Amino acid sequence: MKKAADSWSHSLKFLFFSAVGIFMFFVPITVKGKSSIPLDHLVTWVRDTAGEAVPIYALLVILLGAVYPFYTKTWNKDRVTTTFSLLKVVGLIAAVLLYFEWGPSWLSDPNMGPFLFEKLVVPVGLLVPLGAVFLAFIVGYGLMEFIGVLVQKIMRPIWKTPGRSAVDAVASFVGSYSIGLLITNRVFKEGKYTVKEAAIIATGFSTVSATFMIVVANTLGLMEMWNTYFWTTLVVTFLVTAITVRIRPLSRMDDSYVGGEGHPEEVASEKYLQTAWRSAMDSSQNAPSFLNNIWSNLKDGFVMAMSILPSIMSVGLIGLLLAEYTPVFDWIGYVFYPITWALQLPDAMLAAKAASIGVAEMFLPALLVTEAALVTKFVIGVVSVASILFFSASIPCVLSTEIPISVPKLLWIWFQRTVLALILATPIAYLLL
Repeated sequence: MKKAADSWSHSLKFLFFSAVGIFMFFVPITVKGKSSIPLDHLVTWVRDTAGEAVPIYALLVILLGAVYPFYTKTWNKDRVTTTFSLLKVVGLIAAVLLYFEWGPSWLSDPNMGPFLFEKLVVPVGLLVPLGAVFLAFIVGYGLMEFIGVLVQKIMRPIWKTPGRSAVDAVASFVGSYSIGLLITNRVFKEGKYTVKEAAIIATGFSTVSATFMIVVANTLGLMEMWNTYFWTTLVVTFLVTAITVRIRPLSRMDDSYVGGEGHPEEVASEKYLQTAWRSAMDSSQNAPSFLNNIWSNLKDGFVMAMSILPSIMSVGLIGLLLAEYTPVFDWIGYVFYPITWALQLPDAMLAAKAASIGVAEMFLPALLVTEAALVTKFVIGVVSVASILFFSASIPCVLSTEIPISVPKLLWIWFQRTVLALILATPIAYLLL
């Protein structure tokens, strides 16, 4: 009798908490004329309600993030850690100057410091901790295990990742890369992804959200063909990932679990639904208490926000300054020019520069080609999302996780993704437009 009652309890936990998680992350609703996922609406509500307290909160998180590596004495663990620890201090200085309006004119330029702080730092600073709370519903009670078994026949052959990574992929597209990376890091630390799998997911699925894609589409005047743009971007992004997992550096990354021993998902050869249900029940049964689960996720989310925000302020600012005041991205653009020329893109040199500048901030390519031909705008709009990695936010986010992947590897993957996205998106654009 007790066993039946326990089974019923585990089933209820799985169904109820998973339903809450699905609703918060995956079900768009319209509030005050804005259609987005409930988590995004919650962040907007907190931002509107808290008002002037939000920038102070963001500044405090940046302060804690800059101090944390020195407090824990991990700042000089290796060269990359040392570099980013010092950059976080630079980010703190920039944020303080910006907040108190003490900085030079170039820092207060609307496209520099205010853009980073208001459009990236504040939303990410709220989204990551709040998202972490509801993340407990997604990863803690069996949903990932249930979905994982059902789609493993698709995920493993095409993208070489477990079925449960499908949840990461969807969370990134409807939520944001920060939410996707939060899920990836959590699952990786639990030994459910290998290093290689986590790197594939972090660099192949964790792109900007559909809501930010709307901003890109609006900027480029593509909203009249929103469905065409959205689905092309989705297809190109995942096709590029299917290719990059088969070439270096991702193909040669370590395929072992963190700590040596992991918990790979059960491979089902028949009775998929029954196997999926059993995996979900096992996870629900072994889940920590509700409050412990929430607290653990909230703590992880806040520490991740502490790591991300000062990096966005420093690395993002450096990237924007290089783009605005130096010819660096003009030079990098010459690397892509033979490709854009061979693809017969209108404004080939402009398209090449736009492709190169995406590594600084994914929104910059759209700003650069607003007056270009429709085909060029469409292709660059797709490429800016499909290339995934950029220094103003997503690269610091990846480096803030515990996934061991270096900056040179991230840059090489960005280059591969950009080239492949150009090659795939251009014929699609000519076919559909």
